[in-house]
Amino acid sequence: MAEVKVYHNPRCTKSRNSLIFLDEKGISYDVHLYLQDSLKHDDLKNILTQLGMTPQELLRKNETVFKEQFKGKKLTDDQWIEAMIKYPKLMERPIVVRGNKAVVARPTEKINELFD
Repeated sequence: MAEVKVYHNPRCTKSRNSLIFLDEKGISYDVHLYLQDSLKHDDLKNILTQLGMTPQELLRKNETVFKEQFKGKKLTDDQWIEAMIKYPKLMERPIVVRGNKAVVARPTEKINELFD
């Protein structure tokens, strides 16, 4: 098992760039295609802890599904987590995890923070 895990959307340029970045650094990684293989509630909650973010901070507020179904709504953290599980496009990407730390790799160079 690789020491790094990437929550990846192959259609996202930033996500693809994170894999290129890791390849260029010679860092092995596992890819989790979160749009196809949904996260579990506890897994996403753990990732948020590793990121040091709230669910609201991980939301992509420009996504159509956010604008149509969630804009202006006040949800609990657990409800936002469930929304991201049901609609994984709501999650910022890519998320790169190493050990007990994680970053949203935007810009890609944020991955370096996992190795400081």
